[in-house]
Amino acid sequence: LDAPVSSVALRKSGDYVITLGTRFAALKWKEQLVTTITQVDKDKPNNRFNDGKVDPAGRYFAGTMAEEIRPAVLERHQGSLYTLFSDFSVVKHFDQVDISNGLDWSLDHKTFFYIDSLSYSVDAFDYDLQTGKIDNRRSIYRLEKEESIPDGMCIDTEGKLWVACYDGGRVIRLDPETGKRLQTVKLPVDKTTSCCFGGKDYSEMYVTTASDGMDKEWLSRQPQAGGVFKITGLGVKGVPPYPFAG
Repeated sequence: LDAPVSSVALRKSGDYVITLGTRFAALKWKEQLVTTITQVDKDKPNNRFNDGKVDPAGRYFAGTMAEEIRPAVLERHQGSLYTLFSDFSVVKHFDQVDISNGLDWSLDHKTFFYIDSLSYSVDAFDYDLQTGKIDNRRSIYRLEKEESIPDGMCIDTEGKLWVACYDGGRVIRLDPETGKRLQTVKLPVDKTTSCCFGGKDYSEMYVTTASDGMDKEWLSRQPQAGGVFKITGLGVKGVPPYPFAG
């Protein structure tokens, strides 16, 4: 492809939708065919999509950021958060985003959780399932120094959030009601980037990590950097992904 793929979602009608550069696109896997649905941030040629996920009603939420000069170093406030609806229309929720990242929805579908990485905060919005509108933004957890930068995020069947901590070498479990950290799972690499549940019954956690920007000495200390890790025995399960309705 001619641009980075930053997120992938299942599609109700089969195959996938993806965020590709600054485009929402349809992917037919067997045919190796990608068709553009729509493009955003046309006035910002240095931007790209980052994380994205489908909401419980089948809408694809995804946000943008400026291309990095080096990991987590970039022109600030260039990104926005968007939703692609099933009729292929797009709504922009807000701009001035640094690194649009982890996102998920509460089990009762009344709250949308979101991370703008360089705010060092996990935020919540009131969420309207009927319309896909979000409002009343507030911070529910501020990361501690050793946790570093919040990156990808997912929710478990107990309604608790799991956040991968970039440069923190860990995934943390948060209670969005109390704002307390409940658990820390450390990994043998620093640059943990995202997490999701998978496996037959969604009881395994998969964690992606990065090696970008590491020199030879760093990589010799962390040879598994850039690998995907599986964590078992957490005692909780994840929520299956929602397919895009369009």
